[in-house]
Amino acid sequence: MAKTTKAAPAKKTTKAPAKASPKAAARAPAKSAAAKKPAAKAVKLAAGSTVSLKQLAAGLAESHEMPKKQVEGMLNELVDTFTGHLKKGIKIRMNGLGIFQVRARPARMGRNPATGEQIQIKASKKIAFRPAKELKDSI
Repeated sequence: MAKTTKAAPAKKTTKAPAKASPKAAARAPAKSAAAKKPAAKAVKLAAGSTVSLKQLAAGLAESHEMPKKQVEGMLNELVDTFTGHLKKGIKIRMNGLGIFQVRARPARMGRNPATGEQIQIKASKKIAFRPAKELKDSI
């Protein structure tokens, strides 16, 4: 075979883009993926108001183009699942939100506010919530 010689490269008239650092390259796909995902629309309420499960479901249904009934069913099932796990004494950790767990309250002495007499308060269980660092920082 005959040997071919390489021609001199033509001069570029446009400047080549600067190389991105590996960290920037790793972040770039995440930004574009997040941009494609529709964000849940916030329900417009006055400060100090309460948002119901139906209002959350309506906002999620609209942003994800799903039927409201289906989203309500999913949220109701989530609540049922939470309840079942908490009844068994299992902690529930939701990244970005926090940890739900059942704590035992021991029996103790208290006072009747009307009469001032001492009364025995029996032991009980309570649901405790510890917010995640991300949630604390966002507020």
